[in-house]
Amino acid sequence: MTASILRFAASGLLAVGLVTGSIGSLANFTARPVLAENEEERTNIRVYEQASPAVVAITAGDATGSGSIVTPDGLVLTNAHVVAEAGQTVTVRLADGREYTADVLGFDPGGQDLAAVQIRGARNLPTIRIASANSVRVGQRAFAIGSPFGFENTFTVGIVSRIDPSDGTIQTDAAINPGNSGGPLLNSDAEMVGVNTAIFTLGREGGNIGIGFAIPIRDVQPFLAAVRDGRASRTADAGSRLPGNQPPQQVALNDPPISGQLANGDDILPVDNSYFDAYRFEGQAGEMVSIDMISQDLDSYLILLDPNGEDIAQDDDGGGQQNARIRVRLPESGTYLLLANSYSGGESGNYRLTLRSNTGGVESGVQSGSILNERGELRMGDDVLPDDGSLYDSYSFRGQAGQQVTISLSSPDFDTYLIVLSEALQPLDQNDDAAPGNTNSALQLQLPYTGTYYIWVNSFDRTGRGRYQLTVR
Repeated sequence: MTASILRFAASGLLAVGLVTGSIGSLANFTARPVLAENEEERTNIRVYEQASPAVVAITAGDATGSGSIVTPDGLVLTNAHVVAEAGQTVTVRLADGREYTADVLGFDPGGQDLAAVQIRGARNLPTIRIASANSVRVGQRAFAIGSPFGFENTFTVGIVSRIDPSDGTIQTDAAINPGNSGGPLLNSDAEMVGVNTAIFTLGREGGNIGIGFAIPIRDVQPFLAAVRDGRASRTADAGSRLPGNQPPQQVALNDPPISGQLANGDDILPVDNSYFDAYRFEGQAGEMVSIDMISQDLDSYLILLDPNGEDIAQDDDGGGQQNARIRVRLPESGTYLLLANSYSGGESGNYRLTLRSNTGGVESGVQSGSILNERGELRMGDDVLPDDGSLYDSYSFRGQAGQQVTISLSSPDFDTYLIVLSEALQPLDQNDDAAPGNTNSALQLQLPYTGTYYIWVNSFDRTGRGRYQLTVR
């Protein structure tokens, strides 16, 4: 998908002054842009100094995020996806360096990506003021405070770029990055107008490109009332990480194909106004899944989120023509969220969705000492390398920095070619023949980072078809 970045340009105050002022006061005109700039700086400083003491960094197991203190006794508002996997307690670090244990109180029963935690033994803490519902306007200045990439109490400035007409989601170009989740989006009075929750970026390794999203205060206030009244949910809704109003439809791997339709009235991705249907399914760590979205009416697009709400796979045309395909090994057990989407906003039409476990001739099983042990088949309909037209299947595995792995690819039917890629899909190593006269492939690799790696099972040329065995040890 593509996105356009909004830019804001200030008008020239000096030119206006020269038209309306007198010639004898020319010195005043040259000073005005500086004064205007200083006024803007003073607003930035005032907002930060008023709000930042009440913005906290949250550590919840492997997840990190931000939050806002909304009561003097330590009630903290944050995102559900920040604390959903933490259990009963998290660690909260204040701007002045004090650390507290906090109890997870609950999640939004309405399904928004909201949660509340209560700091233990706190009193007289600084708080963030909450703006009036529906007070935010497109074009007004917006300020974000949070802990992107672990840099605590970072301050960024932008404007409100868009307000979604259906659900009120606020779009802003104030820089929001991983770790800002749960922090406040503020107005010029240092009042919270929204809770930062997501960004749109290009690629899994991408950062901010000027498109971030916040849950509006009109949805935050009912949640805080539910917390006070004891009506907050004790568990996070699996649909709380999605924009829109419709809960995901529960499906199962290897069910019959699903016939769906994207049309006016469906939920909409704020980034490009494209329609989407949401599905959820249960998956097991190490399970190999294949997901296909086929349509003659629209350009299919698939997005897969793991149980923590992290984007683990996206695809546009991997299924050939305008069809989408995801093949991925699930990194953990839990509930996965799948978005059946279109490449562009406004596309509508019918589609067919298939979710399979260990399909397409692939039999999976991790044997003793093996990370992957796959049997599959290269055949018509598989992905194609554009440079030579050869077919390939894609697999993934998790590895640790410094880990030594041996990758073997063998076939009785074709001359194999093995390619290993990073999370950013940059080639790390490749091999054609394991030895002279041997058309099987093999690699030994020391992994450079902790994370996901991809393997492309390929043939030496476009004629390659047939069975193969892939092993990673």
